[in-house]
Amino acid sequence: MLLIEIVFEHRDFIVINKPPFIAVQNEVDQSGILPLVCEQLGVAKLWLVHRLDKVTSGLLILAKSEQAAAEFGRLFEAHLVQKYYLAISNKKPKKKQGTVSGGMKKVRDGLWILDSSQTQRATTQFFSYGITTGLRLFVLKPLTGKTHQIRVMMKSLGSPILGDELYKADCADRTYLHAYALKFNYQQQEIELVCSPQTGEAFNDATTQNLLASLTKPWDLVWPAHKLPR
Repeated sequence: MLLIEIVFEHRDFIVINKPPFIAVQNEVDQSGILPLVCEQLGVAKLWLVHRLDKVTSGLLILAKSEQAAAEFGRLFEAHLVQKYYLAISNKKPKKKQGTVSGGMKKVRDGLWILDSSQTQRATTQFFSYGITTGLRLFVLKPLTGKTHQIRVMMKSLGSPILGDELYKADCADRTYLHAYALKFNYQQQEIELVCSPQTGEAFNDATTQNLLASLTKPWDLVWPAHKLPR
């Protein structure tokens, strides 16, 4: 059985490092991350409080009770859980840092686009850094939690995530999107978690690793002030 890394454990929840290529729920030909972790811990049930795409790796919170799941629901609804992601692209972005905001619109075959509408607004802030010839590392902070938000934002920026074939990126050994860090307060306890990616040739490259080691914690970066969409 595939062992899933437990990054943090609290009496009410756990935070795991989800591998790429595994969906959160069971699929026809593959067990999902939720039943795998339940089996690993010997528990009957865990509750998803947010989601990661199948191709995305990184930090995922699983509640141990319905009450804890409801508490996280309130935290997420109030935008009190800070989430940070890493992505790599081999395409030059229209800008190297800033804020991207727009309306999320579903078009076809599971694809979304970012348009100028005022419905389903999605906002993402980012910094980017050159790592090796032709590659850039992005540190991203989504202020909203829409489906495919970061993947669509990167596509609209002219820098689709390397390996994200759904959004017409170049092929790679994985989709280079990783849920990197979480910060939130749970029942008067401040939780700060950082989890570097462990799979992917470009993530494991020495230049990428050295850059990550040199960066401040993501919540200490000077993010621009921005009013959350209503």
